[in-house]
Amino acid sequence: MIKSKITVAIVAALALGYTSAHAQSSQPDASQQSADQAPTPTNVKRLEAVTVTGSLIPQTAIETATPIITITADEMKTRGFSTVAEALQQSSFATGTVQGAQDTNSFTPGAKTLSMFGLPVGFVKYLIDGRPMGSFPGLYNGSDTFNSLGGIPMDMVDHIDILPGGQSSLYGSDAIAGVINIVLKKRIDAPTIDVRYGAYQNGGGADARISLADSFHVGKFNSLVGLQWENTQPIWRKDRSLTKQYYTQGISPPVASRDYLVLSAYANDPAYKNGYHMLDPNKCAGLTDQWGGTEGLRTRPGSGDYCGSFYTPGAGTLNNGSKTANLYTHNTFDVSDNLQLYGDLLYNYSETKYVNGASTTWWGTTVDTAKAGGGYFWDPTQGGGALMLLQHSFSPEEVGGYQHIMSKDVENSYMLSFGARGTFGESNWDYDLGFTHSDDKLNSRDLQRMAGPMEQYFSDHVVGKQLGTYSGYPVFEPNYAALYNPVSTADFRSFTTYSNSYGKTWDNMVRGQLTNASLFHLPGGDAGLAVVVEGGNEGMNISPDPRLMEETTIFNGETVPYFWGTSATPAAGHRSRYAVTSEFKLPVLSQVTLDLSGRYDSYKVASATVSHPTYNLGIEYRPFESLLLRGRYGTAFKVPTLSDQFQLPSGAYGFVYDYLNCQRLGFTGATASKCPTPYNSEQYHQITQGNPGLQPITAKVWSYGFVWAPIPKMSFGVDYLHWSINNEVAQLSATLLSQTQAQCDTGALDPNSGLCQQAFDLVTRGPGITKNGIPLLGIITDVNKPKLNVANESVNAIQANFGYVQDIGRFGSLSFNASYSDLLKHTYQAYATNPSLNLLTNPGQSTDFKSKANASLTWLNSKWSTTLFVNRYGSTPNYAAQVANNYTAANAGKVAPWILWNGSVTYNPIKDLGLSLQVSNLFNKMPPVDHTMPGTTYMPYNQDNYNVYGRQVFLEAKYKFGNGG
Repeated sequence: MIKSKITVAIVAALALGYTSAHAQSSQPDASQQSADQAPTPTNVKRLEAVTVTGSLIPQTAIETATPIITITADEMKTRGFSTVAEALQQSSFATGTVQGAQDTNSFTPGAKTLSMFGLPVGFVKYLIDGRPMGSFPGLYNGSDTFNSLGGIPMDMVDHIDILPGGQSSLYGSDAIAGVINIVLKKRIDAPTIDVRYGAYQNGGGADARISLADSFHVGKFNSLVGLQWENTQPIWRKDRSLTKQYYTQGISPPVASRDYLVLSAYANDPAYKNGYHMLDPNKCAGLTDQWGGTEGLRTRPGSGDYCGSFYTPGAGTLNNGSKTANLYTHNTFDVSDNLQLYGDLLYNYSETKYVNGASTTWWGTTVDTAKAGGGYFWDPTQGGGALMLLQHSFSPEEVGGYQHIMSKDVENSYMLSFGARGTFGESNWDYDLGFTHSDDKLNSRDLQRMAGPMEQYFSDHVVGKQLGTYSGYPVFEPNYAALYNPVSTADFRSFTTYSNSYGKTWDNMVRGQLTNASLFHLPGGDAGLAVVVEGGNEGMNISPDPRLMEETTIFNGETVPYFWGTSATPAAGHRSRYAVTSEFKLPVLSQVTLDLSGRYDSYKVASATVSHPTYNLGIEYRPFESLLLRGRYGTAFKVPTLSDQFQLPSGAYGFVYDYLNCQRLGFTGATASKCPTPYNSEQYHQITQGNPGLQPITAKVWSYGFVWAPIPKMSFGVDYLHWSINNEVAQLSATLLSQTQAQCDTGALDPNSGLCQQAFDLVTRGPGITKNGIPLLGIITDVNKPKLNVANESVNAIQANFGYVQDIGRFGSLSFNASYSDLLKHTYQAYATNPSLNLLTNPGQSTDFKSKANASLTWLNSKWSTTLFVNRYGSTPNYAAQVANNYTAANAGKVAPWILWNGSVTYNPIKDLGLSLQVSNLFNKMPPVDHTMPGTTYMPYNQDNYNVYGRQVFLEAKYKFGNGG
């Protein structure tokens, strides 16, 4: 029935991928490539047609004007992937760096996401069975709304479709970088149980998973129910040689952590010319039982002696511990031949545990005339005093074991859909009317140091009572012996507690679709039409523990944050929306098909309306049966996210160089570094908040390419993709505003322009003065940093795919698949006064992979199947290049490509039983070594690009009951 050689080649490759893990499985028909149900039997022509992601109209060709990549569930398993997120993150199109489980001090270490072609994580539209996923109830990097892939049960997935390039004319907001549609299973042959267990060769990460699924029907009612449970142990940094201690192979020798430290506040203090001062008469001898017996007397050249350990990094986690439970059910009721009711539910419960370790679990003083916890300390060894700092890092022995103080995120989410679909009588008009509600709740429990009790403890035990003041600084005579004594676990618990923060997102959508795949006849076949009307609302409420936003009073009326060294970002808001979409499929000639689509989205935000139209024109040209030439041009957009609009004010402090005043004083260019105090570093208070007045991010997108099937069961496709993105949302930096003010002051920018007015409106200064006859503005005291539409971005990329299936007679068949992506151009302009930066040549601005490639080879016969998968990550900037922001500085360059191999073997001793061995990172390959990193680092690699997990081995058994085996 399917006539295109290209389609035959692709279906053959997909079919082999579908059956490779379980040789007894039957080959799916083409309709299984769709999230929709089986076609209505009243129209035989519809048996040829399937609905593919990227089009609303059923059609006979799988390849269209829109490039599409499909990954089946069994391909994910046989290629050695453990989760949906892992399979997508390791795909060739996922070239951008993203934060993840190794970023334990980030805002969302329990979430999993990706970056397509180096574009922001929020530029991907995620669908489940064609319906938009709800947002994660936490903010990526503390600022951005995004989707997490962590709650998708892998054993319930049928396949995943990936559409690179802008797709807003069909799918609306967020579909700038591309669309990922996760299609869940709709039926199975027999009750199935799948049990899997595995672990990492180098320790940690033991994982057990079990899933159960069954399909049944009673009369006209059909149902599929699936359950999945999984328990994963964490991986600790101490489990890996590269992360258990400070880097031993870097550009400088390893340097131990400063766990017990006294140092001068100023390097030019004559009493402490080396900076550090050892005031423990026992030279750390009483601390040797700390940090697992690795604590001792250490020296930093040019600084002095202190007590520390080379192994403190090992206290943190590299990968999260987790427990997850998933329920999925798909149900239909056939009222008649022309009407079917349906209802789906996907529920996820997950617990995620992680800990950052000693780098965020410590106490220290500051030098400030208002701070009672620091100041002018008497030193008996000098017979005088000096401005000094004290520091103490808490060891595992003090905290009672870092495994007992882990942060814990609990997520509860569900997506519920129900509706009706069918055909109007004997006509060609199909309809689908449905409602979808998604809801996601997150409870984050994090260890906190209470400022009041902790400062009181160290005041009582170490710092002592204030003896007076010296030049405005408080004077103390600390008990240094107590500083070099460990804190008891009971005392540690007396000044620590847990914060409980909550987040919630929700989304409601009513969607109606009318489709006619045979609207009228054209020379190339039947024209098709689809019209969609949808409306709904969405909201979010990010509510940090109130104590994270509170302040407390300690010592002499000093006001400090309630929790020591921690901040939070609240956000709350909602909005309503509607959209109208239409698509025409026009086979104007036997060789030429046009695809036209347009969409209008409108959002009501508070009392304002934000609307945006998008369109797409696609063309397919088939000069002969085995070749498809294709191209598309259109627009895409991203509406301001709820966090962009409704992030509530949150404050912080920073330092900024005052370019305007330094310029007036004559310090520019080569002399800029000589600008005097305070103008060379002014401390300011910043307020960051959302902006309800933001406009949509807009993009022009186009692509062109070909798909060629030169012989049966072989296809090769290459597409060139382009994005030109404007009005990106960004937060203005204080440095950028200071530079802009200076340019406005000299006339390099028009002082009356909106740009100059904005730069001065967002900055608050103190009273102005005259110095040496030169009028100066007041120092910068406050900076308002709202989110604004100020950034622009441009990307050109190539995406290529190859598939081939070869029959080898009685030995079975071989299947080869390969994928390749390459960023040819990536520029970014942060602000109108900034130059457009080439991110491919500015390593300090981007560490994305320029290219990624992977390939798999599968052998399959009646009882055996085996797959070998290789993934090549291209080179990335080394540390020296990132610091210098160029490749010409000393030691600057790139780290070598990273090549990983995965493999799997499946044996079917009987028809209904499959036994599998799956190995990821077959050769236990660590990330490429970066010798330009210093000995003060404990992750000698970019943790947003690489990991040190190593070889992972799984054993799996899958059994189907009552299938005649």
